[in-house]
Amino acid sequence: MKPVKELAPLFQPWTRRQAIYFLAGAIGTVTLNACTQSTRNDNAVSSDSSSLTPAAMGVNPWIGQAPLHIAQEKGFFREAGLDLEVRTFGANLEMIPAFSAGQLQGCTAMPSSEAVLMAAKGTDYRVIGVMDLSSGGDAILARNSIGDIQAFKGKQVAVQEGGLGHFFLLQVLQEAGLSGDDIKIVNISPDAAAAAYQAGNVEIAYTYSPFLEKANDAQPDGRIIYDTSKMPSAIIDLNIVSPEFAQNHADAVQAFLKGIFKAQEFLETNPDEAYAIVAKPLGIQPEEVGEQLKGVRLPDLQTHSEMLTNPQSDLYLLNSLSAMAEFLQAQGQIDTIPDLSGFIDPQFLSTLS
Repeated sequence: MKPVKELAPLFQPWTRRQAIYFLAGAIGTVTLNACTQSTRNDNAVSSDSSSLTPAAMGVNPWIGQAPLHIAQEKGFFREAGLDLEVRTFGANLEMIPAFSAGQLQGCTAMPSSEAVLMAAKGTDYRVIGVMDLSSGGDAILARNSIGDIQAFKGKQVAVQEGGLGHFFLLQVLQEAGLSGDDIKIVNISPDAAAAAYQAGNVEIAYTYSPFLEKANDAQPDGRIIYDTSKMPSAIIDLNIVSPEFAQNHADAVQAFLKGIFKAQEFLETNPDEAYAIVAKPLGIQPEEVGEQLKGVRLPDLQTHSEMLTNPQSDLYLLNSLSAMAEFLQAQGQIDTIPDLSGFIDPQFLSTLS
């Protein structure tokens, strides 16, 4: 059996989530070394561009961004008054410096761990909504000999230490009466963890789509033992904008949200066309879009309002961010827990209801 550290990933990394160990330095960096792909939908809707508010938002390849790609292609943002430039980055590690330097007015699908770290490192922003909640798109794979989560005790688990998957794993262990001290972490990235599991070199592994489906299908001696459908608030991707953009261009922020919600409706009513649109920027087949969308929840306006304004809800965003901040502090990623209440701005949703 090969040592896990010698294994090369079987799949090309899909880098929506990066280990947050590397982000502290990235947040303070303003020089962009990565190439980005910018797209506009100038031909989608005929409109006087002088009446539109221009904005650039960063995205990275992830199925949860499906509504954004639909809204951009169909011209829903422009209809609402926003001339959006979409800049695609390979990873948040590349996108965050651009936002911090003022080269982007916003970022979409920013994982909660990165958002908390940005706040702790002094980068100001406003959460205007939630792009998606993982609902099965992130999971823990286990061989058939592992009967339940309690059987993880004393076992090796392949997970990227300090990342979103680690936070998810610790919550799953806690639910089963265990802690991080009860397992032995094999610290590798989600794609490498899937490869190690598929090759039979680890018994338990955390990963996410598309590595999840490929590894699970390829390894007959195993299954998904726990996924985020059982813990819907564990992994949340946020839409953020700069405070200046939120204050000076409230209509444009509302236009962005209107475009997202209209795209969600289009996804429901015109799935074939929607899948074809989404497949192109993600580099996958249309039929894969439908399958991968099963692993995320795209919150509607009512769910958005619940998450941003209702402290009694299990989905209340401030509670999720605070729990993430406590985890990051325990992991030595941040020194102090920032006051996160001021980063959440639900005013733009209230105007849409």
